[in-house]
Amino acid sequence: MRTIERSEILPLGDYETIRPHFRARIIEEKRPRRVPLGEHLAVTFENRDTVLLQIQEMLRTERITAEPAIAHEITTYNDLVPGENQLSLTLWVEIPDKPLRDRLLVELAGLEDTVRLEVDGKSFDVKGPRPDGFMEGRTTAVHYLKVQLSPEAAASIKSGKAAAALVIDHAGHPLRVELDRATMAKLAEDLST
Repeated sequence: MRTIERSEILPLGDYETIRPHFRARIIEEKRPRRVPLGEHLAVTFENRDTVLLQIQEMLRTERITAEPAIAHEITTYNDLVPGENQLSLTLWVEIPDKPLRDRLLVELAGLEDTVRLEVDGKSFDVKGPRPDGFMEGRTTAVHYLKVQLSPEAAASIKSGKAAAALVIDHAGHPLRVELDRATMAKLAEDLST
């Protein structure tokens, strides 16, 4: 999948004029890409459009207009664009209640190292860099992760015949969630671009 180029990033004023329509389109695109994992966790499978939205929204929120800062955001978020036979995902720990969130982030320490994707019974580790500000003995609320698939697994997903599940092997939060047809169709699109 091609990464985001500087020429695709709109100036803040231009972005404001298209923002409602663009955000609505990408939010709709994200619906089948979002997979709830129990009560407090969710995953969103990322693609070029979701990354482009994140870059534009970060520039808007932070009022970033300086070229070096724009280049930094593009470089940072381009790490989320999946490469060949890769899927990219964001793992969210979603707990609005701060005391509960603080407690669970400690209980879920190491969560980011226990995620895998099963495709047709074969297991693929889901990995990512240690987040900025990583502290031993706890996890963070957001993890940017990738999974490198075998050519066979990628072909199976692209064919529309694969069965896949996200698995978390964390002692405090083990789970397995089968990916539905709508999500699998989006992953097939991603692997085909």
